[in-house]
Parts: sequence; C-alpha cells; structure tokens
Amino acid sequence: MTDTVKYDDIEVGQQIPAVDYNVRRLNLVMYAGASGDFNQIHWNERFAKMVGLPDVIAHGMYTMAQAGRFVTDWAGDPGAVVDFGVRFSSMVVVPDDDEGATVSVSGVVEEKLADKRVVVQLTAKSGDARVLSKARAVVQLA
Repeated sequence: MTDTVKYDDIEVGQQIPAVDYNVRRLNLVMYAGASGDFNQIHWNERFAKMVGLPDVIAHGMYTMAQAGRFVTDWAGDPGAVVDFGVRFSSMVVVPDDDEGATVSVSGVVEEKLADKRVVVQLTAKSGDARVLSKARAVVQLA
C-alpha cells in the first residue's frame, strides 16, 4: 500500500500516472467464482466466437474493479472511495496466451470538493480501445 494521499497536497488538474493491470483467463475464472457470473463468453473461446465475439472477453465488472483498485491504491486507503461510476464502452479481449490482455488505468484530479473530497476522472484502455467511459470516483482524502 502506498502512503495516504493528503487533500492539501492535491491540485486540480494533477495527473495520476497510469498503472497497467494484466488480465489472464485464470483471472476471469477466479472472478467468475467470486462473482457468480459464469457466462461462457468469459472463459470459453469456442462459445465466445460462436456468439460473434473476437475471443473471450473480461467481465465488465472485473474491468471496473481494476479502475477501483487504481483509485484505492493511489489514495492509500481501501475505504477512500465514496462514489464510483463508469460506463462500459468497449471489450477487453483476453487471448489464451501467457501475456493475456492489459488494462491501463490513469487519472486526473478534476475537482476539489468540501470535506477533503476530490473527484478523479479515470481513463481505462485495453490496446487502443477505451474500455470505460464516464469513469469517475469521489475520493475522501486525509
């Protein structure tokens, strides 16, 4: 865990450097077990292609969770996120190889609010595709 980010040290427009999260099929199988979402498009390549997808795709909520992880790691406090929302705008295609896929998440402090809260606008991409849009978190800082 990083040091806790302090409200007084943050400026509007401050960039939060990107972090890459590797996604392998094993991660999707583990997430399916935790979430109860066993839809075959998330683990069965043959089925995913049969329904018109390019390959197995990550769960949208798994992708969202990586963005949430990015924010909590940055804030240094897993309970710091008080509001979080995204729209799913593209798929994270996860090939069956050692590399899998990568979701890259970055952020910018968009606004400082009262009560030591900040609004963080997030960008999440896999390859050239933006996989989350309208992604933002309200974060309670120390």
